[in-house]
Amino acid sequence: MKIDYKKVEVIEIDGIEHGDYPDYVDAYITEAKYDGKPTTDEMIDEINDNYPDFVYIQVMEQIN
Repeated sequence: MKIDYKKVEVIEIDGIEHGDYPDYVDAYITEAKYDGKPTTDEMIDEINDNYPDFVYIQVMEQIN
């Protein structure tokens, strides 16, 4: 699955544990939109499982 991350709008992230700073390896995206439309569970899984750098950036943006 090819994902254009410029079209991903992360709505909600769960699993942020500040005791895990700076890695936040347990954090994951639970809700997002892609090109303005709700994402499928499969797309969320694809992002969380295969693009940890993108998830990490989103976590850092949320906590700052």
